[in-house]
Amino acid sequence: MTPPTERKLLTPEEYRQAQDSPEFTELRRRFRSFAVPMTVAFLAWYLLYVLLSTYAHDFMSTQVFGNINLGILLGLGQFVTTFLITQLYVRHAGKSTDPIADEMRQRLEAHEFAGPREGTTRG
Repeated sequence: MTPPTERKLLTPEEYRQAQDSPEFTELRRRFRSFAVPMTVAFLAWYLLYVLLSTYAHDFMSTQVFGNINLGILLGLGQFVTTFLITQLYVRHAGKSTDPIADEMRQRLEAHEFAGPREGTTRG
């Protein structure tokens, strides 16, 4: 791997060509296919918790065991859900998006998205 000080800077055109590539389109599709449903599900779950806390006080104060009530358990469930989604995303990224991103990064660093180099004429 080339040390950072020896890397040649990429041009905006190279970034644009990479962004317009089919690989980048697939990368965005795979990311969104995970991120959008998970975001919607988590926000719905969070909104349900807030609404229950606000309007269903008797339900949320239902004793489960000892001094632990349903509200506390559902609140802790918010943290558990956050960690679960993080784990799911790490697994999804490792299998689905990271391989494409790694390959694109290598191609960018090798200037494979570049058009003609300096000293050549462009048509």
